Amino acid sequence: MSKRALITGITGQDGSYLTELLLEKGYRVFGLVQRSATDPYENIRHILDSIEVITGDLSDSSSLYRAVEAAQPDEVYNLGAQSFVKASWELPDLTGDVTGLGVTRLLEALRRVKPEARFYQASSSEMFGKAQETPQRETTAFHPRSPYGVAKAYGHYITVNYRESYDMFACSGILFNHESPRRGREFVTRKIAEGVAHIKLGLAKELTLGNLDAKRDWGFAGDYVEAMWLMLQQNTPEDFVVGTGKNHSVREFVETAFSHVGLAGEDYVTQDERFMRPAEVDELLADPTKAREKLSWRPKVSFEELVRMMVEAELDKVKTQNSKVKTAA
Repeated sequence: MSKRALITGITGQDGSYLTELLLEKGYRVFGLVQRSATDPYENIRHILDSIEVITGDLSDSSSLYRAVEAAQPDEVYNLGAQSFVKASWELPDLTGDVTGLGVTRLLEALRRVKPEARFYQASSSEMFGKAQETPQRETTAFHPRSPYGVAKAYGHYITVNYRESYDMFACSGILFNHESPRRGREFVTRKIAEGVAHIKLGLAKELTLGNLDAKRDWGFAGDYVEAMWLMLQQNTPEDFVVGTGKNHSVREFVETAFSHVGLAGEDYVTQDERFMRPAEVDELLADPTKAREKLSWRPKVSFEELVRMMVEAELDKVKTQNSKVKTAA
């Protein structure tokens, strides 16, 4: 009999890659999707016929109870959140409600309806914020520097609390930055890849960014969803840091992206204060030793391969859009 999985945030980057992985493993997949007037299915259109969509929202407890009742999941992956760090200063209440309290609502629905289900919480390296040590591991103290980071820390600790209080199989993956061609357009890596493609094809003359010196541990989202799945296959629930163990500055990402198309980034990049954070997170670097030893997990895609993949995807999109415009004309 097929395992059943419920995924919140299924239309996002991670949700789409995780859905592909679970379908390959024979799961019956249910996805929680917000009611929307616009089409949210860009990332999962190719697998939409293979999943079952449930309308619901992390800010609405009743919809979560109905979702758990309908899905009767063996595994639940909570990937839904207001996940854009910059927007969390503009939407602090919403970020706290969805990204933080939403975890409690989902855990409570599980506790009352399907307490034996295994639960994965998408925690974040942003919880480390002003990092107390480098690299960061499972025991490193949190010092979040954004409403998003604070909300994720709440979600992380409430997951620990339900695990310890109700003996639920609940664990968190503290994932460092993970990207792909499916990354939201507001994120800096997608913005860089898109900008490079437009400049290379003569559709733009410059790329405006914020802090070029911030360093992040970047990996490929398709690799990281495997770690999520592996956490729920263990005998006991534990929290794991997931990252590559190497970091690069935004400036290096820019240089790698431009060099892939034969251009020099310094000729096209400008900085603007509007894209700076009120409180910057200067450097994040994972120590993924525990994930490597206990889950036998390792990233497969290198930083350079990731950047090239994202730039190539944007070049293909722009060329396809241009050819459609010309055909229509």
